[in-house]
Amino acid sequence: MDLSTAEQLLIEQRVTNDAKSIVVAYLLWFVGGGIGAHRFYMGCVGSGAGMLALLVLGAVTAGIGIGALFIVALGVWLLVDLFLIPGMIRQHKDEVRNSFGKQVFADRPLAQERAGR
Repeated sequence: MDLSTAEQLLIEQRVTNDAKSIVVAYLLWFVGGGIGAHRFYMGCVGSGAGMLALLVLGAVTAGIGIGALFIVALGVWLLVDLFLIPGMIRQHKDEVRNSFGKQVFADRPLAQERAGR
């Protein structure tokens, strides 16, 4: 795509407005990480549900002794997510950027026709 400077600025403004916040993602990780809140916020519904399922399974099976395994697995996953959040934010910004870039590029011939070119 060969976009003008104005179009690139428009796309970057849209990315700034529509992208997920790294601060919010980390706050959700800290406060509601065990239930996968940060994953749900990032749009990773499947893995967020997986984290929630691990927590529920750990709580339900704690009485028979194997619940600790589920809780430990969840804890490891949370620790890994601590380092994955910046990459997830970057990936989301790239997806937003590509989406708006394609939209601007697709709308360009229509705008040129309307201008009489």
